[in-house]
Amino acid sequence: MPPLPFGPPPVPPLPLAYDAATDRAREECAVFGIFGTPDAAAHTALGLHALQHRGQEATGLVAHDGDRFNAHRDQGHVGDVFSSRAVMDRLVGTAAIGHNRYSTTGAPNPKNVQPLFAELDLGGVAIAHNGNLTNAHTLRADLIRQGAIFQSTTDTEVILHLMARARGRMVDRLVEALFQVVGAYALVLLTQRKLVGVRDPYGVRPLVLGRLGDAYILASETCAFDIIGAERVRDIEPGEMVVITEDGLESFHPFPPVAPRPCMFEYIYFARPDSIMGGKSVHAVRKAIGRELAREAPADADIVVPVPDSGVPAALGFSEGAGLPFDLGIIRNHYVGRTFIEPTNEIRHLGVRLKHNANRAVLEGKRVVLIDDSIVRGTTSVKIVRMVREAGAAEVHMRVASPPIRYPCFYGIDTPDEAALLASRLSVEGMANYIDCDSLAFISLDGLYRALGEPGRDPARPRYLDHYFTGEYPIPLVDEEDGSRTRQLTLLREAV
Repeated sequence: MPPLPFGPPPVPPLPLAYDAATDRAREECAVFGIFGTPDAAAHTALGLHALQHRGQEATGLVAHDGDRFNAHRDQGHVGDVFSSRAVMDRLVGTAAIGHNRYSTTGAPNPKNVQPLFAELDLGGVAIAHNGNLTNAHTLRADLIRQGAIFQSTTDTEVILHLMARARGRMVDRLVEALFQVVGAYALVLLTQRKLVGVRDPYGVRPLVLGRLGDAYILASETCAFDIIGAERVRDIEPGEMVVITEDGLESFHPFPPVAPRPCMFEYIYFARPDSIMGGKSVHAVRKAIGRELAREAPADADIVVPVPDSGVPAALGFSEGAGLPFDLGIIRNHYVGRTFIEPTNEIRHLGVRLKHNANRAVLEGKRVVLIDDSIVRGTTSVKIVRMVREAGAAEVHMRVASPPIRYPCFYGIDTPDEAALLASRLSVEGMANYIDCDSLAFISLDGLYRALGEPGRDPARPRYLDHYFTGEYPIPLVDEEDGSRTRQLTLLREAV
């Protein structure tokens, strides 16, 4: 196969999954794959369960039994979709891949539930994708003009159409397809004889390799290995492709090398704290962020209180660094999903209390340092601060374990448009007034790099993807730059 140009990277196909109810940016999805075990489907379902935090709208699984592919996909949580013995008994096979998808704006589309499956001239292929292709709209439009018929609105399907038009072995076709796409991706792909894992050249989205006996495993995070008793082997490297067969594992680097830029927000918020990412404990990194935050922005206070659950590790680190006691001044209700009753504005404004409640016995009369992982729109921060004050706190000082988020993401994380990001409109002082806290401070970008073990941010060669804070997009936003995002969103809304 002749080498193809390594083109510029484009923009995400649609609104991913910004969660307005909790004012959090959201990861779109999780992937899992296993090869070489009689219980491939059961292990995959368990792995997806451990990765539930990365996608809660829908889940799917495709297994291969040596003769045919067996699949089940549905909307809902893993525990609900794969709870039936009848369903699991149909998912026979020694190899399987699975996917969790995060909820999108508007009505969910069942056709978007992954893994996607297609019959090519070489046989069947299933694919699951975490990330976002920033030239997906451009490629999709070209393919449709050439006669392609799309069944979903996901950018993942673009890869299948490109593979169908390529030549050579299945893996060669995947490489040829990926040379034509731009963006961030971690893929797992299942054929009749192979499990394939690929990470984009920048390593934006995570993918790790594990082992369970003789079986190899690919997953978005190592917490998926722990639940099935597997061991972590290593991270898939940026730009690496691994091909797993009955003969073992082969590794390739088919793409021109670039300086890796893994996503910083995996460490700040997205990954589970018990995962190992880039060789680092996510929990340890978050505690280090808290200690650095305490050094940079101390507060004259009595207690340190996290906004649960994502603020807990950073609050522990801040407590250690500041020499202040840590306490649970806010209690989270873990049994609440979507707001289930919103008949009036008055009831709707109580939504935050469905998830969080102030612990008056801890807060009353205290000068409180509230630790949160990030501020997006600031709407939840306003409600949390008000709730803490109403519980009797004497002062509320807010400290944030990320720099101000001023720019949106186009690489597989859902954030509001720039105009809706609080830090893009207001100074830190203005944000403090809006949130109504006595003081507000964010960790510096250099401080965040230090918490990750770097001396600081090297402007000439940044080690991580930090466009949320800097506005520097290393992967070109092809669809965004040619003005097609508006058309893209319109197409998506029509499709769903």
